[in-house]
Amino acid sequence: MVSVVKMKSFVPAASLAWLLMLGFRADALTTSAISSRRAPVSSFSPGRRLQASSWSSSSSSSSRRRRAVSVAPRASLAAGFPGFLPAALTTQAGAGFGINTALGLAGAFTGAYSKMLTPSGLLHAWALGVILWSSFGWRGWSLCVVYLLAGSRVTKVKMADKVALGIGEGRGGKRGPENVWGSAATGALCALAALRWPQHAALMNLGYVASIATKLSDTFASEIGKAYGYNCFLITSLKPVPRGTEGAVSVEGTLAGVGGSLIIAAYGALVGLIGRDCRSLALVAAAAFVGTTAESYIGAIAQDKVKLLTNEVVNFLNTLIGGAFAIGVAVSGVW
Repeated sequence: MVSVVKMKSFVPAASLAWLLMLGFRADALTTSAISSRRAPVSSFSPGRRLQASSWSSSSSSSSRRRRAVSVAPRASLAAGFPGFLPAALTTQAGAGFGINTALGLAGAFTGAYSKMLTPSGLLHAWALGVILWSSFGWRGWSLCVVYLLAGSRVTKVKMADKVALGIGEGRGGKRGPENVWGSAATGALCALAALRWPQHAALMNLGYVASIATKLSDTFASEIGKAYGYNCFLITSLKPVPRGTEGAVSVEGTLAGVGGSLIIAAYGALVGLIGRDCRSLALVAAAAFVGTTAESYIGAIAQDKVKLLTNEVVNFLNTLIGGAFAIGVAVSGVW
């Protein structure tokens, strides 16, 4: 029994490490393949305008050798694909497909993800992972993994007590397809937009990080509030309400939500999706706060009255507001 448990833990971990190495290599090939076509897009930092760098040809022999090396992968990797497909898509998307497929199969075989995802949730997480890696590479993909791990962990805090009160997450906190897309549909849209309009990739990076930060903030606020929020108030009237009431807020939950958003913001800055400065971190945290506050208002005012406003739809609106707020503020230059 011990050896089986160790194998179930080892196979996905070993697969992840090996496939991430392949992913890094694929990202390197992608970068070199597109370097002769356009300038790289830096991470977005508030208060600084994005500027496209211009590439000048060098007369040195070393520069010519570098260009020859960079063009070769593009030609070989793009072989067999229509000419209009960008090299980044043909390489990074292929890496994303292979890595997510291998990890999904390893997880299905070992049951390593059974505590976090339902079988159909794993399938939809695979599709999401392919989209994210195709656009953001390992950086954006791993950001979503951080969200999944942290969100799954906090959902299980005092789970027995929450279930006894009738306010615990269904399926023991396992994520199904509706949870996957309710949490990350906005992020997937940012990823697709970055592929379609690469000149705005830095803004899409910001929107993506802000949307995931908003969702983790909401998860932390909700789960910690239900577990430890002994003084809960309806956000629209500030009247005391029981824990788990739609639209309820608490000091404990609010502080936990801020902490959750900072986890994602810090990781996004660490891997270079957003700027490594306090203003970028603060913008993401502010966007998450705005999104979660709007979600609380929607829950208090309309969720019980409008059938279409399921938890998953409200979660999508939550992340959409957070991502749109961050992008809007960055574009306006007011931050």
